[in-house]
Amino acid sequence: MAEQPNLITLTEPRSQAAEAYRTLRTNLTFAALDNPIETLVVTSAAPDEDKTKILANLAVTMAQSERRTILVEADLRRPGLRELFGIDSERGLTSMIVEDAALDNPPLVETGVENLWLLPSGPLPPNPADLLGSQRMEQAIGALKTRADVILFDAPPVASVTDAAVLGTKVDGTLLVVSAGRTRREHIERAKELLERVHVRIVGTV
Repeated sequence: MAEQPNLITLTEPRSQAAEAYRTLRTNLTFAALDNPIETLVVTSAAPDEDKTKILANLAVTMAQSERRTILVEADLRRPGLRELFGIDSERGLTSMIVEDAALDNPPLVETGVENLWLLPSGPLPPNPADLLGSQRMEQAIGALKTRADVILFDAPPVASVTDAAVLGTKVDGTLLVVSAGRTRREHIERAKELLERVHVRIVGTV
């Protein structure tokens, strides 16, 4: 994997930004001592909040703490993790939904970072929310949990589509990304309302 400028936890591990990601990792760990987070959705209140970059850097720090980590490209509308890691794979999450063989043997891809694997999106479906809300998705999550200590899911913005809320009901927690000085307050409040309405556990905001 070629070094990617957006993965500052790899390119500048001693920087303040990289330290901020390690602090986020620590906060997530200690905030959930009584109810540990093994599966986490990262989403944003609105589009273009850099949620995918934040998720990828968080995943790197998780892996660097010797936790087996799987990144799941569950944004089935605008997947961005493959590009971030320089990975080209046509199989992934949607393959697990439709193929028994892929469910039994998930098409994980090595990222070049020790302890970190990527599950690409796979072929994009016409109905992402239905797929993410299916019983088969629960089986896919179960299969991934046998292979990792922590699983991080990239999901579309809450305000745009229902995907993040649907997926959030199937995991231990959801992390909401907002952009200081840019994200509108009403978008944040609306995202929080939509997630809480379906009893999604919001573990924090970045």
